[in-house]
Amino acid sequence: MTALLDAPGRIAPPRASAAHHLTGTGTLIRLALRRDRVLLPVWVTVLVLMMASVNRSLEDVYTTAAERADLARDMNGNGSLRALYGAVFADSYGGLTVWRIGAYSALLAGIMSVIIVIRHTREEEETGRQEALSAAMVGRRAPLTAALATAGLANALVLALYPAVLIGAGRPATGSLVFGAAVALSGMAFAGIAAVAAQLTENARLAKGIAIAVLGVAFVLRAAGDAAEDAAAHGSHLLVWLSPLGWAESVRPFAGDRWWVLGLPAGFAAVCVAAAYTLAGRRDLGAGFIRPRPGPAEAPASLGGAYGLAWRLQRGTLLAWTVGFAFAGAVFGGIADGADDIVGENARTRDIFERMGGHQGLTDAFLSTLVGMLGLVCVLFATGAVLRLRAEETEERAEPLLANAVGRLRWAGGHLVIAYLGSAVVLAAGGLTMGLSYGIAADDVGGQVPRLVLAALAQAPAVWVLTGVAVLIFGALPRLTVAVWGLVGLVIALGWLGPALELPQAALDVSPFGHLPKLPGADVTAAPYAWLLAIALALPTIGLASLRRRDMG
Repeated sequence: MTALLDAPGRIAPPRASAAHHLTGTGTLIRLALRRDRVLLPVWVTVLVLMMASVNRSLEDVYTTAAERADLARDMNGNGSLRALYGAVFADSYGGLTVWRIGAYSALLAGIMSVIIVIRHTREEEETGRQEALSAAMVGRRAPLTAALATAGLANALVLALYPAVLIGAGRPATGSLVFGAAVALSGMAFAGIAAVAAQLTENARLAKGIAIAVLGVAFVLRAAGDAAEDAAAHGSHLLVWLSPLGWAESVRPFAGDRWWVLGLPAGFAAVCVAAAYTLAGRRDLGAGFIRPRPGPAEAPASLGGAYGLAWRLQRGTLLAWTVGFAFAGAVFGGIADGADDIVGENARTRDIFERMGGHQGLTDAFLSTLVGMLGLVCVLFATGAVLRLRAEETEERAEPLLANAVGRLRWAGGHLVIAYLGSAVVLAAGGLTMGLSYGIAADDVGGQVPRLVLAALAQAPAVWVLTGVAVLIFGALPRLTVAVWGLVGLVIALGWLGPALELPQAALDVSPFGHLPKLPGADVTAAPYAWLLAIALALPTIGLASLRRRDMG
């Protein structure tokens, strides 16, 4: 065997071939698919069902071409609605489906891809599993390749199923294929971003934060660009072209089908993947390019207890959710002032809003619907704050704490304070900005701010019921904590899609949100709040009692 001299007295080892770097990729792909056998189908199913339900509801609600044309004109004339959904480029059923769900399909495909890629790259390194695998015949770039292939498979399913559903509903084949490709390639663009983020930092949570922050910036750029200019009339704003989510909109399915725009997310994904491969080859296993900051020589007094530690761990997440809800509330408040224009004379649309928001008048029903959406989304924050306990446990950070003079209840209590009080803070932020935005538009800031803040806070008991379910499962059945997200997804689906699909009230009552008065505007009675608060108290009590008796880990 011939060696290469790289310096006097030293012999450089032979370079590994490109194929050697990918050794074991197939095995890792099979492992990833086995681990994601629930996560991946659920994500894809939610994406497809969400699109299919919107497509069907639009067909049921807007039965004539004149109604669809009026809707498109009203939507394009409202800057807040353009920021929320984008511009309407065609008033066909296909074009309206893309307008209503296109931006959020691309957003959810991006989140799905970020989760998959970080889960099978940086999380594997952080937990030490990748080091054990690398001791076998696994190439240097095999884990990254397997993660990207898994994300690619998930987005390929979206690419196949979106056109299949739309074509089956009678939509043009070309537009259906372009729409599926736009969503799938948006997902792959953010898979590339996640691959780069996984190389930069040693912490999986920070890597997810970087990738999700880029996703958030992309959404804000798209929203700001659409709010600034009606793309259907004047062409897309520069900010839209600067956003990967804006590229999906600019493809314009069913409205010209601009195939060439698909080259932007495809090329961006390729550049990000190439950069990730380059970075992966220049770092040690478990290391990152962003060095973690050394902590102070002495911990501050606030970290002297379990509650201070929980605040330190979750304050960034709480701040991000609070800012996000404040932004969403401001947008929702701006939309609400045009509720009459949005609904128009369409009795079917009016009926949907009344089922979601009550019968106390169209504007109040619309506001109640938007407040209810904030409550449903807030469940994600509260559930994530509770399940941070499970992450601390499985990643073996809880054991050193509990080995000292810290009881299990005090350890768990710190995180539960964030989950319960933090959800109230997040809701209040959304209600405050919604009240300010709508109050300015309606010239009644003093009246609308307290009204909508209280309406938002009235969602808290339902949020706390689901928070209690998460505590119960964590304490009593910790291996089933992943099922909590399935329950949360069911509740969100019932709240968002149930009224449009005309599900019976018995099905809607499965959700705790189905028992709340439709505020603002509805009459308030104490009974539903008393029952929800009693359940919200009983569930975590049982969960914490179970936590005291079970084994940790």
